Amino acid sequence: MKITTTYLKLAILIFTSILIVSACNNNSQSLIKDNTKADSVKNEIKKQVKKEFGIEIEKYNINKSKVKSGETFSIILSGEGVRYEDILKAVKASNNIFDVRNLRQGKRYYSFHKKDSAKTLDYFVYQQSKIDYIKFNFIDSIIVTKHQLNIRIDTAIAEGVINTSLWISMKKAGIDPMLAMELSDIYAWTIDFYGLQKGDSYKIIYERQFIDTNYIGLGKVLACQFKHGNHNFPAYLFTQDSLEDYFDKEGGSLRRAFLKAPLRFSRISSRFSNSRLHPVLKIRRPHHGVDYAAPTGTPVHTIGDGIITFKGRKGGYGNRVEIKHNGTYSTGYAHLSRFAKGLKKGDFVKQGTVIGYVGMTGVATGPHLDFRVYKNGTPINPLTMKSPPAIPIYKENLDNYRAKMDYYNSLFKK
Repeated sequence: MKITTTYLKLAILIFTSILIVSACNNNSQSLIKDNTKADSVKNEIKKQVKKEFGIEIEKYNINKSKVKSGETFSIILSGEGVRYEDILKAVKASNNIFDVRNLRQGKRYYSFHKKDSAKTLDYFVYQQSKIDYIKFNFIDSIIVTKHQLNIRIDTAIAEGVINTSLWISMKKAGIDPMLAMELSDIYAWTIDFYGLQKGDSYKIIYERQFIDTNYIGLGKVLACQFKHGNHNFPAYLFTQDSLEDYFDKEGGSLRRAFLKAPLRFSRISSRFSNSRLHPVLKIRRPHHGVDYAAPTGTPVHTIGDGIITFKGRKGGYGNRVEIKHNGTYSTGYAHLSRFAKGLKKGDFVKQGTVIGYVGMTGVATGPHLDFRVYKNGTPINPLTMKSPPAIPIYKENLDNYRAKMDYYNSLFKK
């Protein structure tokens, strides 16, 4: 009987132990599952946290506005409920980071107020550009920092055919028309964009810039093929001597000593001639230049590096600028409405520098630029002038250049 009782007690003990172990195991598994769920919830919360300028926006009431005419840093912050002494501290804290006097009309700013009865301002953000912003932190001590938004860059391919103009072609195709400006710069030495023809076409590989999902503008043009008339003009971006430039299929630079034209977009209203009927004087006489009709105020660029030899009023030319480029070539730009600010005789100007603005000073029937080129003092036709190419791809870089060119060409074929 004692043995039986002993065995019974032992059996009960073993069974109880099994139940306890089983219960412990079940509890352990339950905790692991709960922990897994908890981690998932935490991860989900992290994913849902939205930030703007590095600030958790759900914690704040945000006032988004633009700097108005006459508004100052002090006026804006006073309107946001910041005490005068804290405004002074913010100005002092911004020394060597941002001059608060440089707030510009039309620029955006953001005020982050706590969601409490006091509606305390914790952050003030002034957006200098699409990328750069200044953050004023008013929590505890006032801290001012400068930041840049993260930019995402992707690569796109655009193509189209020109029926009326390059700009309109791109607009209709849903392409950023600012690409037209980029192409006019790339081919400024090669293609006369005032003489584009119906049926001309283009393919472009280029970068687009985004902040989050918002498109903010163009990046670099990496490669392009422009068919003008019966010719194809390829261009490929390549870095040589730490400088980026565009080259053709043989590795020659697309840059020339002179730009093709002194205006980006316009039309030719009068060409080089030895006998032209003057629209005002009604007599025939030589017109040794090219007239570009354009709205008053259109920027005029120098076609090459050079020194200003004349700036001022000159008879029927009206306001005129003359530039000596080298021992052979010089250029003249007339009928300007005004000159570029600070421009004076003796200044050295780089190619593409704005020297003045289209007008109709002097003898003129409408706003246009009278553009002239002189070779050894004799006027020549700017539209037929040839200009020597810049530095081509070095021999030691040709293999790398050709590999990059082949890669871009393979993308064009897709």
